[in-house]
Amino acid sequence: MTTEQNVAEGVVVERTFDASITRVWKALTDVDQMRQWYFDLKEFKAEVGFEFEFVVEHEGTTYHHLCRVTEVIPQKKIAYTWRYKGEPGDSLVTIELFPESNMTRLRLTHQGLETFPKTPAYARKNFEAGWTAIIGTELKKFVERKHDDEKD
Repeated sequence: MTTEQNVAEGVVVERTFDASITRVWKALTDVDQMRQWYFDLKEFKAEVGFEFEFVVEHEGTTYHHLCRVTEVIPQKKIAYTWRYKGEPGDSLVTIELFPESNMTRLRLTHQGLETFPKTPAYARKNFEAGWTAIIGTELKKFVERKHDDEKD
């Protein structure tokens, strides 16, 4: 494998949660739940073509994210484009769910990072660390906590 192919490989974060696919899917697609563990989204719909955006402040810099849902297979897969307003580059985030006994394995793949500016802010390691924290810590805590109103 050449170095260029290595750079073009997506960031992959995989985790298994002690939660049902129904519970994880709702956390990934219900805007009220997403705001609790993901980003402060104004709106979100798990519908192909739906566009959403959010702003993140990090170390004094504002990152305006622009995204568009490209694929939805309920309870199995959701994908959306991920780019930054005013910056070159376009990437794709794909989240897949797999049943494992009474648990759920999630695989997030973020491809196209090499299309972003070649600056430290867009370094692959930042995406690896970010997705590991978001999926491995925030989402895991959210879906594994017990809810009084939960039926599944």
